[in-house]
Amino acid sequence: MSLGVLLRFLVKRYEFWGAVLALVLGVILIRSCRKTEDDKDWRFVKGYGIRLPMHYTMHGFDVSKHNGRIDWKRAARMESEGVRMRFVYIKASEGATLADKQFAQNWKGAGKVGLPRGAYHFYHPTRDPHKQAQNFIKQVTLKPGDLAPALDFEVVNGVGEQKLIADMQIWLDEIEEHYGIRPVIYTNGSLYKRYIKGNFDKYPLWIADYSNTHLNDYNPDKLYIWQHSQSGWVKGIRGPVDINTFVMDSIRLAELRL
Repeated sequence: MSLGVLLRFLVKRYEFWGAVLALVLGVILIRSCRKTEDDKDWRFVKGYGIRLPMHYTMHGFDVSKHNGRIDWKRAARMESEGVRMRFVYIKASEGATLADKQFAQNWKGAGKVGLPRGAYHFYHPTRDPHKQAQNFIKQVTLKPGDLAPALDFEVVNGVGEQKLIADMQIWLDEIEEHYGIRPVIYTNGSLYKRYIKGNFDKYPLWIADYSNTHLNDYNPDKLYIWQHSQSGWVKGIRGPVDINTFVMDSIRLAELRL
């Protein structure tokens, strides 16, 4: 019996309060079905130590100096239950003057093993956006096949909404002009809803969301990468690693490559 038929039957049989009860039960049933649908393709992959959304085929990770020295050969060769790491984003710079101490070594290592690589900048809203763009450009030289630069937007630091949005646009424009490709914006669900949605909709989105098993809250036309765990394990890297999944069709990775 369909849900609609069931509701009509209960309304006829039990009138008002029965209809209310039926409506509540119907909502619970729909949510339960959706959760089951969302969860069915997640599988614990022992080698990585976490569950992965297996209905996507391309998985990767991101690193910074906090991950220490990386054995890039081991990381690139790693495979567990048919899953390999197929791209990486590497922290390059932060604010107006800071450079990640491991960036040069990580960038060279990823390139040497043929792992598609991208660089990201940790953005400080209280710092001059032009100087921040120049800091990133000073650290990062991109080649054909590299991934688009990414803006890591995680903090507001008391900056007003209008200024924050205007300054971020300066960084994005300067980076796009320099490298000839539209940058990616990395952020979390809360900051996305408040600052990114409606203001930066033309940019590819890389979302950090660890609580959901689905991506219903984000624009499917612009969401490319999902960071769904901070607790993965990758051979050649000590300690936990951020794990990402490319949620578009794998052929569309080309849209993020120079």
